[in-house]
Amino acid sequence: MRLLDSRRALISCGIAALCTLTACAGYTPTPVSDTAGLSTEPTAGLGTEPTDIETGPTDAPTVQPVEDEPETRTRQTKWGPLSEADQELIKKVRLASLWEMPMAQDAIQRANSARVRQVSKEIAAQHDMLDGQVRDVAAKLKVKLPVKPTPQQQDWMTDISGRSGSAYDKTYVKWLRLAHGQIFSLIGTVRGTTQNTLVRRFSEQANAAVLNHQRLLESTGLTTPESFPTPSI
Repeated sequence: MRLLDSRRALISCGIAALCTLTACAGYTPTPVSDTAGLSTEPTAGLGTEPTDIETGPTDAPTVQPVEDEPETRTRQTKWGPLSEADQELIKKVRLASLWEMPMAQDAIQRANSARVRQVSKEIAAQHDMLDGQVRDVAAKLKVKLPVKPTPQQQDWMTDISGRSGSAYDKTYVKWLRLAHGQIFSLIGTVRGTTQNTLVRRFSEQANAAVLNHQRLLESTGLTTPESFPTPSI
């Protein structure tokens, strides 16, 4: 009887062990790599940027500043066509005032001759009026005016200012008379060719002023061959 009970106990233990092995047979653990948890793949929903997109500087083209185009071509205005020569005259009259007016004002104080001082007073006053006219014309025609004398004009100013006495007077008259002679031919060309009524009227004003200045400078008796520009052929 006891032997039978022992066999039944052994059978029950064997069945229990067999059931346990059968339940566990369907599960096979997946091997885990040593690098688990270190993946560089993006995690969905966390906003991680793809790793193939560069975040550093790119080779985008550099935008260069655009320089103002020179006013050289003829363009239309309400007063008629504005040619290259028209624009050149406007700018050169402005340049003349930028250096001749301050030098005339300087000569009023520094000139050795009373006649040169008187002439300079008239030239300074007329240049002040002419400069107002040229700025008005330039504003209406949208012409950009220079704001400082040319390097050559600055050299003339330095040459005059560096002298004194009669040498100051002679140098002053020489350079002013030369400059007036140079622009005088341009005034005549523009007056004879311009189709712009505003420029035509301005060229007449400039012609009267420059012609008068030449006469005033020549009246000092200090003009020499160097005071006159080389004749054009």
